[in-house]
Amino acid sequence: MTSTAGPVCTGASTAATGCPPYPSYPAYPSFTSYVRARGPVLLRTARSLTANPCDAEDLLQTALTKTYVAWSRIEDHRALDGYVRRALVNTRTSQWRKRKVDEFACEELPEPAGGVAEPDPAEQQALRDAMWRAVLRLPDRQRAMVVLRYYEDLSEAQTAEVLGVSVGTVKSAVSRALGKLREDPELSPVR
Repeated sequence: MTSTAGPVCTGASTAATGCPPYPSYPAYPSFTSYVRARGPVLLRTARSLTANPCDAEDLLQTALTKTYVAWSRIEDHRALDGYVRRALVNTRTSQWRKRKVDEFACEELPEPAGGVAEPDPAEQQALRDAMWRAVLRLPDRQRAMVVLRYYEDLSEAQTAEVLGVSVGTVKSAVSRALGKLREDPELSPVR
C-alpha cells in the first residue's frame, strides 16, 4: 500500500524534505526568571482547578506555553500573574468542555457497596488551610521545628543541626507543638 501523503516533517532537515521550518520564538530571559519565581504559586492555582496533581502540571504547562507565545504582546509585565491565571482558567474550561462523557445505563451501580468514598478535594484543601493557620499560630521556634520535621521531612538530628540545637530540644519542642495542634479549636472538628 503506497501513501500519497507528502514527507513527514521532523525538523531534522527542512531543506532536504521541503518541510517548512518550525516557527521560532525569541528567547525571553524575563520569562524564564518569571517562571522560576512564580512557578510554585501558579502550580497551586492549577492544582485548585483540577483534582489530579499531574493534570495540574499539564494545565500549568499549557498556560505557560500560551503566555510564552504572547510574551511580546503583554504590555504590563506587573500583571503577569493575572494573565497566567486567566490562561489557566480558560484552558481548564476548554478541557472541561471537550471532555468525552460516557454514560451507560446499567442495573448495578459501579460504586462498591459500602465502600469508602474518595476524599473530597475541597475538604482536603480546607483541612490543609486550617492546618497551616494552626501551624502559623505556633511560636516561631516550634513552628520552625514542625515545618522542618514534617513538611521538609528532615530527621530529628538534621532539624537539630539546621537550628543549632540539641536533638532533645527538637523532640521536646515538637512534642509541645503537636500538643498545641491537637488542642487547636479550628482543627477539633476534623477529628
